[in-house]
Amino acid sequence: MKLAHLALAGLLVGAATQAPPPAPAAPSTLGNFSISLAVRDLQASKAFYEKLGFTARHGDGRRWQVMQNGDVKIGLFQGMFDRNALTFNPGWDANGRDVAQFEDVRSIQRRLKAAGLDTGADISSASGPAHFTLTDPDGNPILFDQHR
Repeated sequence: MKLAHLALAGLLVGAATQAPPPAPAAPSTLGNFSISLAVRDLQASKAFYEKLGFTARHGDGRRWQVMQNGDVKIGLFQGMFDRNALTFNPGWDANGRDVAQFEDVRSIQRRLKAAGLDTGADISSASGPAHFTLTDPDGNPILFDQHR
């Protein structure tokens, strides 16, 4: 019993002298994140996700709808994508609001291209809304879609 107490005391002292945990990671520089789902019937999908507790936040209600439950966002897109995708929106926070400072989608594309990733054709415009897509090693599309 004494040995168990000594071992426990040693663990507690060791834990007390360890360095504090690292600070939380900085927010993503890639912007707002959501999963974009290619759906066959927007209204049926919207009704399904509402039953799971999601609420409609953005969209036209005919071809696309962004649903939110807490911090989780799902984009429902009918006839707009061939398959599901990860989506990042540079310039938006987690609630889809404009942020003052952000990395422009063109800069993100150049940075990822310099890292050896295939980001497709270079964005031709100098500023404003633009997008590009890349594919992860398992074939999942990742859309970078800047709206401003």
